[in-house]
Amino acid sequence: MAGGPVGKLVVAGVDGSSSCRAAVEAAALEARRRGAGLRVVHAFGPPTRPMYAPPDPGPLEELMREAADHAHEAAPDIEVTHEVVTGGAVEVLTAESRAADLLVVGARGVGGFVGMLLGSTAVSLAAHALCPVLVVRGEPGGDGPVVVAADGSPRGERAVEFAFAEAALRGAELLAVHAWQPDYAPAGTGVEAAERLLALSVAGFAERYPDVVVRQQVLSGEPRETLIESSRNAQLMVVGARGRGGFAGLLLGSVSQAVLHHAHCPVAVVRGTD
Repeated sequence: MAGGPVGKLVVAGVDGSSSCRAAVEAAALEARRRGAGLRVVHAFGPPTRPMYAPPDPGPLEELMREAADHAHEAAPDIEVTHEVVTGGAVEVLTAESRAADLLVVGARGVGGFVGMLLGSTAVSLAAHALCPVLVVRGEPGGDGPVVVAADGSPRGERAVEFAFAEAALRGAELLAVHAWQPDYAPAGTGVEAAERLLALSVAGFAERYPDVVVRQQVLSGEPRETLIESSRNAQLMVVGARGRGGFAGLLLGSVSQAVLHHAHCPVAVVRGTD
């Protein structure tokens, strides 16, 4: 098996849930695109009680073997390592994100309530991980464009940059969208101001990725609704963790949370620099 270049690593969190199989497949494909290695991690947090007995390692080993095998089915040439790490899922995977280029998790894990759209682990990792987080549902992303929500904020620049890079890796079109709310726009400004802001958001990156075909679209309406609708035909939706208007200290904004819960495709959350 060919290993990835030093420093390139995709990490997939697995827990035996149905959505983790889709996450492992997506992680394997992302590793192949990047020429990276794939590390599959299962976090095992023992209960805090005195008479606790460690579990039978057999099922955990089988879980990891199955995950590694599934990754190789999706991308035979990548190097796959796997490990069971003691600790809570959020704690363990946040630590893993320090050395990763991308962290991939399923939308809902073992123990989630029926009807729940997104598990607490995925939400927490989107807010706290130190690298971009890709949250994958069971359905495939399709072959549509990569869609990025661009709001012109400094924090949103990393999301736009990630989206350009991802579109280049996938050979996909990039659709940059900006939600414009006429009722909240400054007096005397029209949609032209929103169009200028969107154009400025992508201009520098378009020069760096000349092979990526970019479309720009200003959408009039409530940001959560317009972005969720934009994801309907996308293969990937990219959002910043927190955009304009977010409260200081808020790690994951309401728009990003809504997209994570309701998007029709996998969602990548990219934290900007504060």
